[in-house]
Amino acid sequence: MSYEKLPALDGRDNPCACCPPIPAVAPLDKIIAVGFGTACVTRDGELVLDGERWHENDGWLRFADAEAQAALDPDHDWRVVLHGPLHGETYQRQGEDRWVLVEKNEGFA
Repeated sequence: MSYEKLPALDGRDNPCACCPPIPAVAPLDKIIAVGFGTACVTRDGELVLDGERWHENDGWLRFADAEAQAALDPDHDWRVVLHGPLHGETYQRQGEDRWVLVEKNEGFA
C-alpha cells in the first residue's frame, strides 16, 4: 500500500512548563504517553498500540516499540498520536527510525 508522506513541521517549545520541548523528529526513546489524555500508535488509521497503558514487564510504550512494529510492515501509514492537555502532536513514520512531527494542536484543555 502506498501512502502520502505529510509535510514535516518544526518542533516547538512545550506549553507545559514542566515538560520538555516538542521535537521535530521524535527520538526512539521518547515515551508514547501523555498521562492525562490519549496516546496511541496507528497503522492506516487503525489502533495498533495503546500508549496509555503501563506494561508490567516493559514499562511505558516508546517510539522504539512503535518502530519495531512498523519495521515488520513498513508499507503503511504509521503514526503516533499524542493528545493531552495544552498540546497534542502527531508523528508519522517517514523511513526507518524516523518519526516526523506532522501535526500539532492545542490539546483539549
